[in-house]
Amino acid sequence: MHDLFGITNIGLYVLGVVFIVLLPGPNSLYVLSVAAQRGVKQGYLGACGIFIGDTVLMVLAAAGLASLLEAVAWLFIVVKLVGAAYLAWIGFNMLRAALRRYKQAEAPTAPPARVDAAHPLGKALLISLLNPKAIFFFISFFIQFVDPAYAHPALSFLILGGIVQFFSLLYLSTLIFAGSRLAEAFRRHRRLAAALTGVVGTAFMAFSARLATASIK
Repeated sequence: MHDLFGITNIGLYVLGVVFIVLLPGPNSLYVLSVAAQRGVKQGYLGACGIFIGDTVLMVLAAAGLASLLEAVAWLFIVVKLVGAAYLAWIGFNMLRAALRRYKQAEAPTAPPARVDAAHPLGKALLISLLNPKAIFFFISFFIQFVDPAYAHPALSFLILGGIVQFFSLLYLSTLIFAGSRLAEAFRRHRRLAAALTGVVGTAFMAFSARLATASIK
């Protein structure tokens, strides 16, 4: 039996995609935090940044990014250290924001907490491009399901990419609407908002450490 459109074992691929998408990562945590703080519209702008970043990573994977990073060791080190530094910077700023919100919540008349003013699309795009989960998914797992003998590999990658984006859209939409529902609770319970911001910031620091110590093999 021939592979469908040059895709080997598409059932296993779909299962892998669902598992990868559902794993907590910087992409999903950022979109959730944006939706919780700034609403559904801004949450979807963040999601668009994720979709664009993932598309770029898929194109690079199809163009042979994995082989290039394996062949040029210093390039891989630069990519992962830059990514780790950016994720650590985001995590550090979130921890600062959490501390500031906690102090404001302790005040007798707490002023409104400051919200991250960065454009969510651009920031989400950078997070996606430097997301360790996405990077290693697209340069390792993603490309394994394309038959190298198939005459139209671009079609195979297009279908595989479409599957990823479909499940990502479903998952991020769920997070966006869940985040918007949490927004009112955060406004009423400032300590809870501060605690969750701190948790997300700590998670970004952990993602940074994981990327900094990662290996391509």
